[in-house]
Formats: sequence, C-alpha cells, structure tokens
Amino acid sequence: MVLITEFGKKWTEEKIMAKLKLDLHDIYNRGETIEKELNRVMQEAVEKRIKIVEIIPGKGSGQLKKRVIRFLDQKHIRNLYHRIEKDDKNFGRIFVHFRH
Repeated sequence: MVLITEFGKKWTEEKIMAKLKLDLHDIYNRGETIEKELNRVMQEAVEKRIKIVEIIPGKGSGQLKKRVIRFLDQKHIRNLYHRIEKDDKNFGRIFVHFRH
C-alpha cells in the first residue's frame, strides 16, 4: 500500500504503520478478552513488522498493568519482542519494542 500526500510524497505502509496501539480501558474487567487482545496485537506486530506497540492499561490501582507485564514476561511472548519500556511520564502506558 502506498499513500501519496498532498505534497506528492509517497509513504509506504511500513512508514505509516510504525506503531500499534492497544487501549485496555474498555475491557479491563474481562480477563479472557484481555489475553486475546494482547495476543492479537503482539501477533499483528510480528506479522506486519511493526517497531513499537503501545499498550494502555490505564493508571487505576495498577493491577491491570501488572497483568500486562506478567503476560509480556511469558517465555513464548518474550521471544517475540526486544524490550519493554514503562513510560516514566505516564504510569498507565507501556511500550513494547520490536527488532525485526
């Protein structure tokens, strides 16, 4: 897929799809759905060679963030990405970096 901007520059899908975002606010209390969405976004990042996945568990009590971190620490998931970055300016946000 190639998009052409109003100034005539061509952007490939790789440049456009540099980051995926998963907001868990709406499904915070549905454990099975959370796991399924986390798996989906990680798989999509690998398939499309996305560099960064932004996961937003929200601030709250921190339980959802802990659950996301435990998910990411599983050995079969850990093998998919390069590193995790916890946003120091926004407690309710995690970045997962990929090296393709």
